[in-house]
Amino acid sequence: MQSVLIVDDEKHTRDGLVAVLSDDYDVLAASNADEAVRLLDAEEFDAVVTDFRMAGKSGLSVIDKAISLPSKPACIMLTAYGNVETAVEAMKRGAVDFLSKPVDVDRLEKVLAEALKKREERRLEEKRALAERVESARKAKKHAAAAAVAGGHFELGDIIANSPKMREVVDRATQVAHSKATVTLTGETGTGKELIANLIHASSPRADKPFVPVHCAAIPSNLLESELFGYEKGAFTGAVNRRIGRFEAADGGTIFLDEIGEIDAATQVKLLRFLETKTLERIGGNESIRVDVRIVCATNRDLKGLAESGEFRADLYYRLNVVEIKIPPLREHPQDIPSLLEAYSDYFAKENSAAPVKFSAAALDALKKYPWPGNIRELRNFCENAVVMSPSREIGIAELDDRFKNPAPFPAAPKPPSGVPELPMPTRRESEDALIKRALEAAGGNKSKAAEILGISRRTLYRKLSPRSGDI
Repeated sequence: MQSVLIVDDEKHTRDGLVAVLSDDYDVLAASNADEAVRLLDAEEFDAVVTDFRMAGKSGLSVIDKAISLPSKPACIMLTAYGNVETAVEAMKRGAVDFLSKPVDVDRLEKVLAEALKKREERRLEEKRALAERVESARKAKKHAAAAAVAGGHFELGDIIANSPKMREVVDRATQVAHSKATVTLTGETGTGKELIANLIHASSPRADKPFVPVHCAAIPSNLLESELFGYEKGAFTGAVNRRIGRFEAADGGTIFLDEIGEIDAATQVKLLRFLETKTLERIGGNESIRVDVRIVCATNRDLKGLAESGEFRADLYYRLNVVEIKIPPLREHPQDIPSLLEAYSDYFAKENSAAPVKFSAAALDALKKYPWPGNIRELRNFCENAVVMSPSREIGIAELDDRFKNPAPFPAAPKPPSGVPELPMPTRRESEDALIKRALEAAGGNKSKAAEILGISRRTLYRKLSPRSGDI
């Protein structure tokens, strides 16, 4: 039997609704918002019917709590003080309908039945999608294990792993997926770190819960803390409503923190506290909220070097770097390039209602020798351009840009003199400079396109360019 929570501080209304609905539903009642929140924490309900104006907190706080739960009940607002503003606010918070008092029982029963029907349809659809993801993850793990032994081919969505290096990445990802360990994915921009994070989530016991990606460098530093941890109404100018953060939204699931090396010192402190206590406080609030979330983070920077130089908290680095998975740049696994070209060519052909392009043996050889400074993201953009712009569906060596015909050798990291330890920061910076130069050259000097090739935001690229603009 489906369960309904009635929230109303008027006893006769509360008792009447319980009596009316008890024949068809398992009904519990609360006399105020605080009691309702305690019941929502203790039990799972299919629907909540709440009064708007009550002694103490309003019914909007009940809706906020209900909508923040992993299994969101259908919410219906009741009020004797009905007006357009209240109705709009209730619907914005997540209510499915709004009814005025005195309650029209027939109307309420109809609205409640329809809301529960739609909720059940959504749940069935989510279960179906989950079953598909779980089955896909199960097959992925099975195929990955077989590939590691037999040297075969593994593919999950956009992940293509013919090469030993990429099969090793997939093996490590599926192995760590079943643990609770925090994972750090390292590698150059455009290597597919978010795809691996998705694989870890899809292969884990959390696959039926949210996967919430956060691109830290794309969010201004003064907003990142509120984006991650949420805020209370009135916490700052413009905070007209309470908002849950990305961590709360990912409760039970996985949060993916991309470009973790870009977060500021204040956010680092709050993230460290969350890792230590598994609790958070919204900005402007004093309530400790326990959240069960698995953290997967990614960076194209040398976090260890940043920690040693004091640019990143060392204690946070060691908390995050429980398991590290290094994703190789595309130039280190060229065996995957033909399959990637074919897959993206087919994908963009379907997207643009065109025939896929094919590459001659000479063109494939040139593309395999090209160092791909933007990695898989650059290859993806190249394929899209080829499908849309190439006058021929057969691309030979003559049709390739000069950068592919005579590629400059990728700069090797300088070796330190004998007896002198290698310093991580200069090596990383020199390699980063070379990547940015190559991306700018490939984009014809267009910084927006260069940022897209590198897989970073324009803001991050401008920041990286500004202190050394005379060098590039």
